[in-house]
Amino acid sequence: MTSDAVPTPDPDPRAGSTPNKPSPGKRALRTRAGYTWVSLVVAAIIGIIVLIFILQNLDQVHVSLFFWSFSLPLGVTVLLSVIAGALVMGLVGGWRILQLRRVARRA
Repeated sequence: MTSDAVPTPDPDPRAGSTPNKPSPGKRALRTRAGYTWVSLVVAAIIGIIVLIFILQNLDQVHVSLFFWSFSLPLGVTVLLSVIAGALVMGLVGGWRILQLRRVARRA
């Protein structure tokens, strides 16, 4: 008995048609709204961590800055110091970007 059926070769795994790989039409979209949503969730988690840090560090500390003198909770003092440092670094970076733009316009 002979079989008239022709055996089909196994698909080449290097050909790109694997069953586990989603087709281009069924791929999840990456949009700005999606990235914004993920950023919002990450910011909320960071905010909760910062709030826990502040609530666990409520000891009053005395702060003197130039001619001001006041008392704040330790967690708030550290948070304000970090914010002030970020602002200073942002100003320095912004100033450098402006310098580079001026040089680029002249060239």
